[in-house]
Amino acid sequence: MTDTTTAPAAQPAQPQFSGPFRAGERVQLTGPKGKLNSVTLQAGSSFHTHRGVIDHDGIIGLPDGSVIANSVGVEYLVLRPLLIDFVMSMPRGAAIIYPKDAAQILAQADIFPGASVVEAGVGSGALSLWLLRAIGPTGFLSSFERRDEFADVARANVTAFNGGTPDNWSITVGDLTDALPETHEPQSVDRVVLDMLAPWECIEPVAEALKPGGVVICYVATVTQLSRVVEMIRSTGLFTNPQPAETMIRTWHVEGLAVRPDHRMIGHTGFLVSARRLAPGAELPELKRRASKSDFLDEDVEAWTPGALGERGISPKSLRKRVRDANATATARLGTSAEEATGADQTGDDLAEDLADDVDA
Repeated sequence: MTDTTTAPAAQPAQPQFSGPFRAGERVQLTGPKGKLNSVTLQAGSSFHTHRGVIDHDGIIGLPDGSVIANSVGVEYLVLRPLLIDFVMSMPRGAAIIYPKDAAQILAQADIFPGASVVEAGVGSGALSLWLLRAIGPTGFLSSFERRDEFADVARANVTAFNGGTPDNWSITVGDLTDALPETHEPQSVDRVVLDMLAPWECIEPVAEALKPGGVVICYVATVTQLSRVVEMIRSTGLFTNPQPAETMIRTWHVEGLAVRPDHRMIGHTGFLVSARRLAPGAELPELKRRASKSDFLDEDVEAWTPGALGERGISPKSLRKRVRDANATATARLGTSAEEATGADQTGDDLAEDLADDVDA
């Protein structure tokens, strides 16, 4: 296990959520057909399209929500991206938790200012950004990730959005089962969020780290994972009955009297399973329910779990590009090198080459 907990050399700059646009900020340009373009403002630079050019200097100093015309008179709406806009457009090393699920995680896990929160794995840093905003400067977020390259993408994305690495956030590269007992005392964590292939493998160390009444919430993609993690939580006898759910969003078309659901909706992205830690020695009262054919052995489900099916990987070439894109955004935000901006010991090219060597081996 390699511990790469980050510590900033200086107090990070606070992101600006209002006021005039400044050089180094990302802005969102919306064209006449509704197409969005994210641009990092730099003095003397320009944004080019097949329908004209917009000088960055013409945007810098404007108030949020301004409208600016390009060189041929086409008008663009200029807005400072919301966090939801940033996470949907940022470079990705791994799939992100979408905003609709992130919002439910914040609500169901009751993430509060000042909380001590553990998340695993960190992926591309989308959920990390939501958690950091929810816990505020008095809380602390401990992120765990098995792969160095994913940790670097997340580190760069969080740095780009916040204008520096938050001093109340750390990333530990390693397996949560081994790393959590080494980094957190028993009953010292308020909330745990598990976004991984086999969260049931980590339930016991999570139970050890959680305070009585603390919340564990798992994000899983398939019904097979859902079944396995729910039964694992139940079998420990250390938690309340797990509550599984999924969230779907359906937008509507509204123009005058033409009011109807949109033809497309944001359907299934994943399941959420939440439970609360019981006090030491407490036994959960047995629920009265009908008998069912729910008993099973591990070998009965092994054939249809992700462990048996395998995990879809990402090519070294694609990953190298994503690390480079994430570091470029952080570099533009801070005006410094990618290594200085994120605290990473290796560049994206070095990491991808190491990964390629591992694959060849």
